[in-house]
Amino acid sequence: MKMSHKIRFYRWRYGFITVVFFLIVLALFVRMVNLTLWQKSFLQKQGESRSKRIISISGLRGMIQDRNNFPLAISSPVDSLWINPQEFPLTHENTAILAQKIGMSSEEIYKHVKLYKKKSFVYIKRELNPSVAQAVATLNIPGVYLQQEYKRFYPDGEVTSQLVGYTNIDGNGQEGMELTYNQWLAGQEGKQLVVEDLKGNVVSVLQQISEQKPGNNLTLSIDRRIQFLAYQALKEAVVHYQAKSGSAVVLDIETGEVLAMVNQPSFNPNDRSTYSESYRNRAVTDTFEPGSTMKAFSIMSALDSNQYTPDTVIETAPGWYKVGRNWVRDELNYKELTVTGVLQKSSNVGVTKMTLSLPGDQFWGMLQRVGFGEPTSSGFPGEQGGYLIHQSPWNPFALATLAFGYGISVTTLQLAQAYSVIGNHGTKVPITLLKGAQKSNEKSEQVISPKVADEMLTMLEAVIGGDEGTGGQARVQGYRVAGKTGTARIAGPGGYYKHRYRGSFVGIAPASHPKLVVAVVVIDPQGSAYYGGLIAAPAFSKIMGGALRILDVPPDRVI
Repeated sequence: MKMSHKIRFYRWRYGFITVVFFLIVLALFVRMVNLTLWQKSFLQKQGESRSKRIISISGLRGMIQDRNNFPLAISSPVDSLWINPQEFPLTHENTAILAQKIGMSSEEIYKHVKLYKKKSFVYIKRELNPSVAQAVATLNIPGVYLQQEYKRFYPDGEVTSQLVGYTNIDGNGQEGMELTYNQWLAGQEGKQLVVEDLKGNVVSVLQQISEQKPGNNLTLSIDRRIQFLAYQALKEAVVHYQAKSGSAVVLDIETGEVLAMVNQPSFNPNDRSTYSESYRNRAVTDTFEPGSTMKAFSIMSALDSNQYTPDTVIETAPGWYKVGRNWVRDELNYKELTVTGVLQKSSNVGVTKMTLSLPGDQFWGMLQRVGFGEPTSSGFPGEQGGYLIHQSPWNPFALATLAFGYGISVTTLQLAQAYSVIGNHGTKVPITLLKGAQKSNEKSEQVISPKVADEMLTMLEAVIGGDEGTGGQARVQGYRVAGKTGTARIAGPGGYYKHRYRGSFVGIAPASHPKLVVAVVVIDPQGSAYYGGLIAAPAFSKIMGGALRILDVPPDRVI
């Protein structure tokens, strides 16, 4: 090739490259002008659409507190981990790093994210510990986010668990007062339009779409001090006698407020890894045949008929009494007893003779008026009304067994309410689990004459204070106490078990001016001790004595 041709070729190639370079620069300049001037608005909208997000702001759930404003259930802020599968690089390396921090298996996270790969939100783990949440925040993995929520915490743990109840992981009440007043306690969720950076951190709040609102606090009638005292005394009794279960209720006679409600066995609401029947509030959900604690009402029914007085003599010899084809028996031949003596000795024969001498509906009506056969007004979820049979005409033996506490089922709370009528001079006050719910006595009802109720109170005091009574171990130092023991066989599929019992004690104090009712029930104790006067009365004494001192109730017994 000649030299002139080479020169022309190089000049042509140089010119071509120069033109191409110029065209590229021109194209970039045109593109820049286009983006910055003509498409600026469009691009800004696109950028904002990829960084804007509507986030939910949890509303704080209201606190549950005792009558003295001590917290029984509170909510604490925690972080929960969630992933946007469309942003998260789904590799085994990423899932392994994440799994190590939060204590899950890498395979579990991998499968979970893959399952919801078309979604933009999936929870991985809720309610992280603060240290774990901090560790996750430092990973800087795309698509991994933390969201603030609230975790429910119960300071008194198992002491109040069955009464207060608990919430699920989404903060909704599942049992107890958490369930009953869920709408009152629940906070209202708020929403914000925010701008987030690539790591999911909120850069700025663009708009408050809706305000979050905290829930309302709930003040219970429970006195935490008395609750703890009752729980400890009941647990000691259940453990000591190796009983299957137990429950106890402390009731303010004048207001109907429940000051304590405890059960055994219990559970820790802060650790619900396994579900068991101990979640049940036995004091209101479990019914049982009350045994001799019912004799107070069979005798009160006789007094109400005006055919008997506390001093009327009843012949109980020879210690048994035939009713139809069946026999009613006493432990011993007590011979002649006054009506007060019948109660002191807990004579089945005595109460049977009195009850059968009156119209059948006389006793049944008494039981209905004091609250048996229907739930109380507590409003507790799952509360049972028990079973109160009515016959027309009455079978004499069915009526006789009803007189000494068989053929009827009650709850511990019902039993406490019925005895509160005696302590309140015959007035039935609605039961409440809320402080100050009874501002007046408009809903109270006079169901027994004051004269009969006061006579019954005096007779019940003789059961405790007299040498002939069965409730000596229920005495409380410095106070006059009125009450009644109860012992009943436990029913099974084929009839009553021979060696399985339920022991109970219900009492009122101080007898001179009744303030409290305490009901204690111990179910299926093991060993030779099973009478209510042995297994339930001592627990009653501890609870009643401690509660009276906590409330600064003046002693009324001069020693």
